[in-house]
Order: sequence, then structure tokens, then C-alpha cells
Amino acid sequence: MPLPTKGRAKTVRHHPALPWQDLPTFMAELRDNDSMSARALEFTILTAARTGATIGATWDEIDLQAKQWTVPGTRAGTKLKQREHRVPLSDRAVEILRDVPRIKGEKHVFPGTKKGAGLSNMSMLELLRGMRPGLTVHGFRSVFKDWASECTNHPNIVSEAALAHTISDKVEAAYRRGELFEKRRRLMRDWATYCARPPIAEKSNVTPLRRQGAVP
Repeated sequence: MPLPTKGRAKTVRHHPALPWQDLPTFMAELRDNDSMSARALEFTILTAARTGATIGATWDEIDLQAKQWTVPGTRAGTKLKQREHRVPLSDRAVEILRDVPRIKGEKHVFPGTKKGAGLSNMSMLELLRGMRPGLTVHGFRSVFKDWASECTNHPNIVSEAALAHTISDKVEAAYRRGELFEKRRRLMRDWATYCARPPIAEKSNVTPLRRQGAVP
């Protein structure tokens, strides 16, 4: 007898993701690429942002002195219910922004080939397909979450806030009255340090277990 559909949980779409252990090697390869798509992808990974947030980023959202990026609610993700999302920027993320060519009259941080428009939503994906076929840009949010859960002592609530997720647990949500911004700043600093770690020359014969699934 088929189960009733009313009240059934929604199916979560899984995004293929790189094992977090392999990220330093990938990031080293990415830094060797000097294209705009490569800088946008690196920035996206360092900020654990969604693709739409990065390709739509404009200079008036960036405060280099305060090292923060304010993403409008329209691009922050549906789970924020149209609330803006402040993103703490690591030193490497700020370095990327300082090195990106500034085009007179261009408001987008990562401009595309069409004047007045940001990169297309396929630009980073096409680059990634050439480096690691089968992966998705969104999957790096899962890499970030796996790393934070398995390799750090940062509380789950902080990594969830970094991903611009709402809190489903009402009790936990009641205690989170702020943005946890300074705690997220420390988390993103540690994440950038890990991303810049020198690649391991040889892989171990032991394959670590990683949590399955992706961050929606």
C-alpha cells in the first residue's frame, strides 16, 4: 500500500562533492589559473557562498576595510527568507578582491563578457568540469560543512550560519539572537588556512570515511 504524500519530507538533491581531504590539492591547482572564472570560484569556496551570490556580487556590497561582504536577501538564498547575509572575508578573499581588475563603469566584482553583467552561471561550472569532471560548484558547500564538522571544534550552529541556513531546532534558534559574526569570522579564517595548506605529495592508503549527502 503506497504511503500518503501529505506531510512527506521533500527529497533532498545531492550535489557531488570533493572529499575535504583533497581540497588543498584542488585549491593549489585553482590558484595557478589566472582566469576570472578561477578567481570567482576560489572566492566562492573561501566564502562558502552560493553561485548566484558570487556572480551577482557588486562593489557596493564589499567593504574591504571591514573585511565583509553584505549579500542582499534576494541572492542570499531562500532559506534566509529575504534577509541580507553578512559574510566575513578572510585575508585571501580580500586579496582576491584587491587583485581583480577594476573596470571603469562596471559594478560587478566578477564581470562577464557582456558589458554590465556578471559572469554567467555556467562559467565556474565549465571551469570545474575541466578540472574535476562530475563535480558541482554547489558541492563545495558540502566540503566546507564536512571539514567544519570533522576537523574543527567550531559549533554546528556557527557553520550553519556561515552557510546562511535557518535553524530548524526552535530551542537552538531561540538562543541564537545575533549573526554570530565574529565566531564566523574565526571559522572562515581557519577555513582559508586549510584551503591554503600545501598539498600532500602522496595519498595515504587509508580512505577516511566522510559524511554522505550535500548541503542544500
